Amino acid sequence: MDTTITPYVLNPEGVDITGEAAKLRARGELTVVELPGAVPAWSITHPDLARLLLNHPKVSKNSRHWPAFVNGEIGPDWPLWLWVAVNNMFTADGAEHRRLRKLLSPAFTRDRIAALRPRIEAITSDLLDDLATTPTGEPADVRERFAYPLPIRVIAELMGVPEHLCKDLRAAVDGLFATDLTPEDAATSHTLMYTVLSELVAHCRRHPGPEDLTRLLIGYTDPANQQLDEQQLLDTLLMVISAGHETTVNLLDQAILALLDHPDQYAAVRAGQADWSEVIEEALRFRPPVAHVPLRYAVDDIHLDGTTIERGDPILISYAALALDPVYGHQPDRFDLTRKNLAHLSFGYGPHLCLGVGLARLEAAVALPALFQRFPTMRLAVTPEELGTIPSFISNGHRALPLHLT
Repeated sequence: MDTTITPYVLNPEGVDITGEAAKLRARGELTVVELPGAVPAWSITHPDLARLLLNHPKVSKNSRHWPAFVNGEIGPDWPLWLWVAVNNMFTADGAEHRRLRKLLSPAFTRDRIAALRPRIEAITSDLLDDLATTPTGEPADVRERFAYPLPIRVIAELMGVPEHLCKDLRAAVDGLFATDLTPEDAATSHTLMYTVLSELVAHCRRHPGPEDLTRLLIGYTDPANQQLDEQQLLDTLLMVISAGHETTVNLLDQAILALLDHPDQYAAVRAGQADWSEVIEEALRFRPPVAHVPLRYAVDDIHLDGTTIERGDPILISYAALALDPVYGHQPDRFDLTRKNLAHLSFGYGPHLCLGVGLARLEAAVALPALFQRFPTMRLAVTPEELGTIPSFISNGHRALPLHLT
């Protein structure tokens, strides 16, 4: 790591992700940031450089290439521990990544995702009916009552998560994305995650039933044809459940706010001058649901225009900073449905492109028009600055989204 560069300390509470992204970009397309625990990492802020490194043969997702992790300097009390310590598709490379991805791919084919539409529509309708019970004059927290429960109910049904585990599962996932945890809270959060996942596996083994994804993955642990060991099973469930809803929650949250905060763009949608697919893609570009993704590592020295990412250096792709690049046209920090370049990287790029991209887009394509059709005159109950943010520089969303629905 280049020690001549003073690291930019990322705020662990995520209070101004877009403002920090702009500051990172001002430092260059490649700069050094400080993660919790005074851990340095290279931050990538330019789309072209991000594409290069996301598909670079000298960049790995496996923490065995990170000396600080291998030497035990990074332990379970680090808030980002599970992001680097898990043994699943997220941290695998090459043939092992392809093998693990192949096990999950059948559940995320275009036909399988399309078949979920009726259930997504039904859940959406139920949530809208609940919102409609809000007393006149009182604001409704649309993040808590709509943007959050929709994707978590979808992924819970897809995974076969029983209702009695959903509350603890939510707490565990919230802890995974939190970056402001004390070492003690981080260790407790990680323990809770594995406790809940172990209970899910035990429940599904006790109750053989429908062909949900958890039971499918359990089948891969069969000694006669073992393709996952027990730890890989738990870590794969962790990845699918966490990634399967958090990004969609923030996509819905940010898209709703963007339309309400840009009334000219909402007017264009209502007039038929822009469609909902454009809303979804511009929202993904404008405020990526995941602001920074930990971590990748240099397998060998990588020389980039006078700067060297040294072997073993950790790399952080800063998606929130990529969104501010002029490659996206005039005023990239404005939500603009007439924007021509929507080739964002918010679902990743290269071999690790998000497997659930089709599901996230479908949920948004069902939920957003249904919400705005049901409550076409809804408006913010507070200013955007008063919404608060999730205590995380990873998850890019708000603490609440209070709206007057009528």
